[in-house]
Amino acid sequence: MNPSTLIFVSVIASLQPPIEAVTAQAETASPALVWNFDHEQPGFLPSEFSIGTLFDGRPAGDWQVIATDRAKSPPYVLAQLMSKGAEHAYKVVLSKDVIASDLNLEVSFLPIQGNADMGGGLIWRAADDRNYYLARANPLEQNVRVYRVVNGIRHLLQNFDQTITLKQWHILRVTHKDCRVNIFYDDKHVLDLCDKTFHDGMVGLWTKSDAVTYFDDLRLQHVK
Repeated sequence: MNPSTLIFVSVIASLQPPIEAVTAQAETASPALVWNFDHEQPGFLPSEFSIGTLFDGRPAGDWQVIATDRAKSPPYVLAQLMSKGAEHAYKVVLSKDVIASDLNLEVSFLPIQGNADMGGGLIWRAADDRNYYLARANPLEQNVRVYRVVNGIRHLLQNFDQTITLKQWHILRVTHKDCRVNIFYDDKHVLDLCDKTFHDGMVGLWTKSDAVTYFDDLRLQHVK
């Protein structure tokens, strides 16, 4: 891994947990891995990541580092720029070398555009680009949802109706310990469930259809 891209930060997760289970996860979190994309070459995908494939075999999105004055931590973000796509065209990028099971995972995202879909999400415990957990926030639908994706088909696990404003950064955070999944939106606890489908795997980012989205400050902590 490129050490200028993957920053090791010795921190203890400072969650604001509504339940004791999340507090226990925070207390045992390992040092964090942070991708801020600020030392990458614009126009390219960071070497630590790989792009999935769409159902027709094309690359699952146009993922690249770009310079923008809208970056949350300047000067660069990782952007999904492909502005066309069918309803079930899932734009997926995954870590290649990082495997996680129990974790704290978060990212900042900025919805840029989209008529059929908008926003984006976090992927974790991914076996590949068609089998993973997904938490996503959609400003068009005004909700946050968590899915189980099996063989490329989404299965809704929980929904939370949430006002999601445009033209500003938001934070999605996931904690997963054993079967227990908790989802946070802008530090607000919105979803809580148990699912035993996937046990470990890669982490990554996700958009759908014609959504163009910027991502910044992807952070992973393994939970012991």
